[in-house]
Amino acid sequence: MSLSAALAAFSERLGHRFSDEDLLRRAVTHGSASGMSPAGGGAGREDNQRLEFLGDRVLGLVMAEALLAADREAREGQIAPRFNTLVRRETCAEVARDSGLGEVLRLGRSEALSGGRRKEALLADAMEAVIAAIYLDAGLEVAREVVLRLWGPRIAAAPDDARDAKTALQEWAQARGQTVPAYGVIAREGPDHQPLFTIEVRLESGQTARAEARSKRLAEHAAAAKLLKDIGG
Repeated sequence: MSLSAALAAFSERLGHRFSDEDLLRRAVTHGSASGMSPAGGGAGREDNQRLEFLGDRVLGLVMAEALLAADREAREGQIAPRFNTLVRRETCAEVARDSGLGEVLRLGRSEALSGGRRKEALLADAMEAVIAAIYLDAGLEVAREVVLRLWGPRIAAAPDDARDAKTALQEWAQARGQTVPAYGVIAREGPDHQPLFTIEVRLESGQTARAEARSKRLAEHAAAAKLLKDIGG
């Protein structure tokens, strides 16, 4: 059975044509649509959980190699936070949104109605499953090429600081006797598969900052980083 038009278009966006198209179908199938409960297990299972497990390891290997090759002088303590930024759930979900993965996810009815195509965890897991599907279909070299293309400039832009901006801002506020910074959604724009959030962070002392990003978490981090810069933290 050939791929649907939507899956074929997604495959084109990935830049990989599958020899075994069933691998791609399985990679985009969430447990809610697999016809078995998550606890069912068994060899007949057709959801993407096993692929997600493998894809996480393939992604980690590709990112580790890329970071080591990009900076041959960096020590482990510098590379580790960059690696963590690149493989974390939020980044995988962002890449999934950029590629339109949410549009082709196969979900159960209740999961689809509850906004599953926008859920960060589902998008991230499916992105890792897709990486595994490419690896099984064509090998590590092809999987590496696809991953590096999808992650693109994120690799060079990964920060050295192991602390994230939200943690740093919270530490700054609490060291001055203030409560934890408050975050709020100011606006949400764009289609469901590629939303744009505007987040405002506010300190108890009144300082605020706003930032935009493709996920709430990334927008919160960007707003925190902006406010830290404004207050000299």
